Amino acid sequence: QVQLVESGGGLVQAGGSLTLSCAASESTVNLYTMAWWRQAPGKQREVVATITSGGIPNYIDSVKGRFTISRDNVNNMVYLQMNNLRPEDTGVYYCKVNLLSQTYWGQGTQVTVSS
Repeated sequence: QVQLVESGGGLVQAGGSLTLSCAASESTVNLYTMAWWRQAPGKQREVVATITSGGIPNYIDSVKGRFTISRDNVNNMVYLQMNNLRPEDTGVYYCKVNLLSQTYWGQGTQVTVSS
């Protein structure tokens, strides 16, 4: 049973920055693509960024150039550096991994961007 624990959320003004962290309970996740998702109030959950086991990132268009996903396979961590935050980035951010045909989610961390 893989556990994912997110941290780093908070309240920030538009234009500010936050770095989210996701700690995985086992190193098996290092062999798989990991992802950050978010869910805004009243909206469906959406993928924000993914990173392969080899470190290749991918982003949705709305965060390209502002967000950076990275991973530390030594410490079983995934990060999301968020710069130039906008009010529309507000939501609960989740870490996710699909591992051995099972999907694991963290509990989420709240990000609130004020205008």
